Amino acid sequence: MRLPLVVVHVTAGVLAMLAGASAIFFRKGSQGHRWAGTVFVICMLSVSAIGSYLGFIKGEMDNFTGGIFAFYLVATAWATARQRENEIWKLNWCAPPIALAFAAANFVWGVEVARGHTAVKNQSPAGAYFFFGTLALLSAAGDVRMLLRGGLSGTQRLVRHLWRMCFGWFIATISFFLGQQRVFPAPLRGSFVLVAMAFLPLLFLIFWFMRVRLTNVQTGLVEADSEP
Repeated sequence: MRLPLVVVHVTAGVLAMLAGASAIFFRKGSQGHRWAGTVFVICMLSVSAIGSYLGFIKGEMDNFTGGIFAFYLVATAWATARQRENEIWKLNWCAPPIALAFAAANFVWGVEVARGHTAVKNQSPAGAYFFFGTLALLSAAGDVRMLLRGGLSGTQRLVRHLWRMCFGWFIATISFFLGQQRVFPAPLRGSFVLVAMAFLPLLFLIFWFMRVRLTNVQTGLVEADSEP
């Protein structure tokens, strides 16, 4: 039972990374961008759900919660693109508790690791827990602000879609290039090449943030993604 899930998990993860890269390079709002984005969302939701389940049955609680958070990021990014301007879905009200629960777990684990204790099986450095805990806290704050405003429009809507998609992609790349280094040839393990590939989504995120903030060229992306 576990082996087929692992195969699907790895295959979908590779497809998600390729689709994410394609979506970045296609013209925003084009048919290619929408197709690549759809493949990315389907693959990432599959990867995160399976990864969370595998983490649970293996007792790796950070992977269990990490899969849930990746699912949350991609799902809310997709919802942002599908919703009309200033529209709120009922499912949007489920988002803040998920992000807050993930943030709380990561801050607790971070403190435990910083104190020299074993927080979870195969634990990460304390800084990683604090980083993702802070990210989740900011995500929850963004969810609440959107709910209080009754939705988003224009650039704010586009930025929410972009950064959540890119961070979902980032979770996939660090999980593969840094978390699965044993599948790479020995000379590449621990190399700068794998680190660079893992953090590539964040570089693209910075690029698009600057472009969106400094110009109005891409402000139609979310509207184009929302078209049938």
